[in-house]
This record gives sequence, structure tokens and C-alpha cells, in this order.
Amino acid sequence: MTAPLRLALDRAALQHNWRALAAMAGTACGAAVKADGYGLGALGVARVLAEAGCRDFFVATWAEAAELAPLGLAVSVLHGVREGDLPLARALPFARPVLNSPEQIGRWRASGGGPCDVMVDTGINRLGLDRDALDAAAGLEIATLMSHLARADEDVADNEAQRAAFAAITGALPAERYSLANSAGIALGPGFAFDLVRPGLALYGGIPCAEFGRLIRPVAHPEAELLQRRLLRAGGAIGYNAIYRAAEDMPVGIANLGYADGYPRALGNVGRAFAGSAILPVIGRVSMDLIALDLRAAPDLRAGDWVRFDFDLPELAAASGRSQYELLTGLGARFERVWG
Repeated sequence: MTAPLRLALDRAALQHNWRALAAMAGTACGAAVKADGYGLGALGVARVLAEAGCRDFFVATWAEAAELAPLGLAVSVLHGVREGDLPLARALPFARPVLNSPEQIGRWRASGGGPCDVMVDTGINRLGLDRDALDAAAGLEIATLMSHLARADEDVADNEAQRAAFAAITGALPAERYSLANSAGIALGPGFAFDLVRPGLALYGGIPCAEFGRLIRPVAHPEAELLQRRLLRAGGAIGYNAIYRAAEDMPVGIANLGYADGYPRALGNVGRAFAGSAILPVIGRVSMDLIALDLRAAPDLRAGDWVRFDFDLPELAAASGRSQYELLTGLGARFERVWG
């Protein structure tokens, strides 16, 4: 049985984006594949990136790390290690905890220690060791010492302050490698690259800053089957709350996609799909499972035909009021994810 909606994923675009970011950084380039590969399917994403040469992968939880076990790749678990994580953490030799606090460090040591990563806080005040707690990490087998930029997508002095703070810490806490930059951090220049960069959004077609505008290619393309074609008569309304009313008789297609699949409800009367080069405007409300399309530009479409929805992330973010991150990670489980 085939699903009535699919996510067409561009293998070449994903690999191009990773290579382009690696070249811009001028150093080793990993990949954040947390949140199920930013909604695209972590196992498939990691496999495609490994084929391109990526060797460092970052997830949020140990359950996410376990999903990558078939690939045998090096995985860092960003949320560290809770007491309840220890059995799985010790059962996954390819994965390392990113220790974030003295409590996590103590827990890791007490369970046997071994290679780990460490996060230090340089200004985001989220996860990470405070600078006055660095002594807690002395003697650890630190593979990667990392921090995280709070405002890398903005031209602000905070970025240089964080870079300088991290550079000072690298001199005080030995590690095999040092890592600071996320996607937008790569565009801040070589001084932010250190030994390893950790892009996420830009890998998947997101544009966190203007420098990536002509560099990054879209990766994900939602496609849906038309369930019904109907004639909407002049003066007739379609969908909830009747926010679209036909000025003339017009063919309409009802597509198997909705906000439950991550297509924003705010794109009613705003979004668009394509049949080849023909543009098919979204008309009326986006429902939980259905979207109505104006078929006047492709009058031969019938039930069973497929259409591709516009998923230009910066444009959709502006139109929907949702961030590019939300648009990607909100892509639902009902999509069949198909690499091409």
C-alpha cells in the first residue's frame, strides 16, 4: 500500500549543502540530525551524508542515537546523560554523551567513564558547564569540547564575545577537538570554525542568513495525491469559514495534505502547489488533512494525480509566521519519505 502523500527528498541537494558548508568552514563538518533529521528522517539523512563523507553526527537523546545504530557512525548525544540513560548509553559504544553539568560528569565517571564530549556555556545560558565549573571536567577523555552561539544569525557583538570566551576556555580544558559554529556560525568567518562545525538548518535547505542565499539548495518537497476533482460554481464557497468564494465556475482539486502533516494553517489563500510548471493556488482554509487547490492552470488534473507543494523555507516562514526550523521539524509521520 502506498501513502497518499510523500516527501520527495533530494539526495544530491543534501550532499551539495554539506559539501558547500564544509568548504565555507574550511574544517571538519558534522551534521545535526536531531528531531528525526529535522523532520526528514534521521536514518536516511545520516546515510546520505555519510556517503558524502560526513563522520560526526549530533542528536538530542539516547533514543535518537539508538535509531542510528545500523550505520555504526560516531554520534554525540547533546542532552548528556541522565540516570535513566545509563543502560542505553553503555550499550551504544558508537555514541558519546555531551556532558553539560558537574552532576552529569559525576554520573559518567561513576558509571565507568570513557570518551565523552563536553558542552561549556559562553553566553546562551542554556545547557553547558559554567566557566567557574570547568574544574569538574578535569581529567575527562574529552573528544569534542563545544559551545553554542546564541545569536549567530544576527550581526551583533555578542558573537565575537562568545568566540573569545570559547577560545579562552580551549586553552584551559584540553580536548581532541573544539567546536562552536552552527549553520549561521559558519558564515561568521574562519575564526568561528575551530576544529569542527555542526550545521543543522542549512543542511536541509534553510537559509539562516543572507550569505547562504545562493549557496544552499532545497532538499524537501512535499507531494500529495488529489483525492477528488470537483467543479466549484460561481459564488460558491469552499472549506471551513467560507474564506474563499469563486468569482466564476472553476475546477478544484482536493489534496491529501493538511496542517496535521505540518503544512501551516496560515497558508490558506496564500500557499501554492505545482503540476509541472503550472501554479495551483491554495484556496480556502487549510484543514487538518485536506487542502483545496485552484486547478484552472492545469484543468486536466484528476483524482489520483500528484502535485508538489511549494516549500521554499524562507518564503513560507515569512508567509506563515513560523520559523524555518518549525516548518521542517513539523513535517508529519504520514509522509512516505522518498530519496531521489
